[in-house]
Amino acid sequence: MKIPYLPLLKITQSFEPHLSQAVKNVIDSGWYLLGEETARFESQFAQYCGVSDCVGVGNGLDALKIILMSMKLQHDWAADDEVIVPAHTFIASAEGIVHAGLRPVFCDVSEDDGLLDPAQVEKSITDKTRAIMAVHLYGKVVPMDAIREIAQRHHLKVIEDAAQAHGATDASGRRAGSLADAAAFSFYPGKNLGCLGDGGAILTQDKDLAMLCRQVANYGQTRKYVHDTLGVNSRMDEIQASVLSVKLTRLDKDNAYRRNLARLYLNGIQHPEVKLPHGGKYDAGCVYHIFPVFSERRDALQSWLAQNGIETLIHYPIPPHRQRSFAAWDQAEFPVAQRMCRTELSLPLHPCMTQEDVLFVIDKINQFSC
Repeated sequence: MKIPYLPLLKITQSFEPHLSQAVKNVIDSGWYLLGEETARFESQFAQYCGVSDCVGVGNGLDALKIILMSMKLQHDWAADDEVIVPAHTFIASAEGIVHAGLRPVFCDVSEDDGLLDPAQVEKSITDKTRAIMAVHLYGKVVPMDAIREIAQRHHLKVIEDAAQAHGATDASGRRAGSLADAAAFSFYPGKNLGCLGDGGAILTQDKDLAMLCRQVANYGQTRKYVHDTLGVNSRMDEIQASVLSVKLTRLDKDNAYRRNLARLYLNGIQHPEVKLPHGGKYDAGCVYHIFPVFSERRDALQSWLAQNGIETLIHYPIPPHRQRSFAAWDQAEFPVAQRMCRTELSLPLHPCMTQEDVLFVIDKINQFSC
């Protein structure tokens, strides 16, 4: 491909020699779990997002699961209690609910941006609803003021799935991770802030919740060999924490560069059959983890771009409620979410991409006529 979707090796090499030195320092230390590097990153990331506590865990799915397991313990939720989750998201959002022993209730999304629609959330609340999961899809923050207002009226908890929103902000400048009772991040290598394997984090202002999450993530252990609750084994390792500390120093710069490239796409794509994200409007708070376009001829457009050396992906071709693993929940129609899954195409956008690359992609999209 002339323009790969995400040249991960090239992006990783752009952090050298600092990345290799950070990893070597951990290797040489002889301490690989629950050490100074993890504590340092937790402190740095909590401060960056504007919260008091960060708990490093094994991955983003675990972060969601552990938050909900801990809230379930805190508030004595029942096994059939419900968590509202958007019908257009990566499957981990819903899997975290099921793994915590709760029931996902899917909710349609906004036509404009594919994010959780507050009006649909209100309609989905029952006497068993205990929480709302807001997914900041593609790097854009959900309208959290509206979600929090609904939650407050109905006495519900709010969780941010911020796996695609590292550094994203709302209209008032507050960062993703600080906008709910708790937030889950993934540091999968392809994220805006990614490590060299799996990693995740839980952020919260609730110190009691943070302590319980840390306990649940470490076998339910309160002190060595004393286990007060059932837990899991999900801990960020020292190497990944050291990598994330290096990369965090450049996150704002890389996000700003992503925004500049996104602005080129938004201003340049003029094809009548290609719909732009967010109503075609530039969003200064979005970190454009994914730049999606939508077309009823998505597959033909993807093939045309591939013929011209441009790699694209689809996020996501099948909505969670239509996956075989969620067959028990395939009982409703979510027309906006299903249309987005049918028409979405993700264009390449990353810190190592040049403006010339973006202009080439724009040119080929505008020439599309297959």
